[in-house]
Amino acid sequence: MKKRAKIILAVCLAVLLLLGVGGYAYVADYYRADESALEATAYQADEVQISEVGNVTWFVPRKPIAGLIFYPGGKVEHTAYALLLRACAEQGLLCALVRMPGNLAVLDANAADGLQEKHPEITTWYIAGHSLGGAMAANYAAAHSDDYNGLILLAAYSTKDLTQTPLRVLSIYGSEDGVMDWESYKKNWANLPANTTEVILEGGCHAQFGSYGSQDGDGTPTISGKEQIRQTVEAIAAFAIPYDA
Repeated sequence: MKKRAKIILAVCLAVLLLLGVGGYAYVADYYRADESALEATAYQADEVQISEVGNVTWFVPRKPIAGLIFYPGGKVEHTAYALLLRACAEQGLLCALVRMPGNLAVLDANAADGLQEKHPEITTWYIAGHSLGGAMAANYAAAHSDDYNGLILLAAYSTKDLTQTPLRVLSIYGSEDGVMDWESYKKNWANLPANTTEVILEGGCHAQFGSYGSQDGDGTPTISGKEQIRQTVEAIAAFAIPYDA
């Protein structure tokens, strides 16, 4: 019996080792921010102050109008979205870019907890995310709908029913997106409020909301990443910032 127990223990340890190695290999394989994104976090200007506090990179404009908490896409380095959020901050949105464990928002769906309290001077808040990050942001928004003015989905959809919440929703995606599950996107559209705003970026793809190069399975974009970010920021600003601000 002792010999059998030793064999069982050895097999269990081997399985755990394989799972650990496999898990590490999975999270270690991710899309890294390119040089332009890294430069966007390093460059400081009077218009936008950038600081890293814990697992959050803050982009704080001189005169913030509203706040935006952002969840990165799955297996994408969070700093890949620095260009996008810096540009949003230049429009007046105070942005919080969250670093997720293992670069997977599903591992910390409640990462937005307590972030609003860091800037009590902001009374209008939005939560946003790209791809898997968008889905997790939607889940969080569903459970905290009274704390936010709206939800912004970039190449993402909500599996939670938001139709009875006070949330305004903006959905943006590229016409050449080859990664998003279109069947699920269409199916889950019913979960969004009737007044949801949908913006299609002609020539845009899945990966170009961030700055991390091409993504496996994505379509071929016919606009540059810089142009896709410009159009995205334009749509976000029109949605989130009052005309009289």
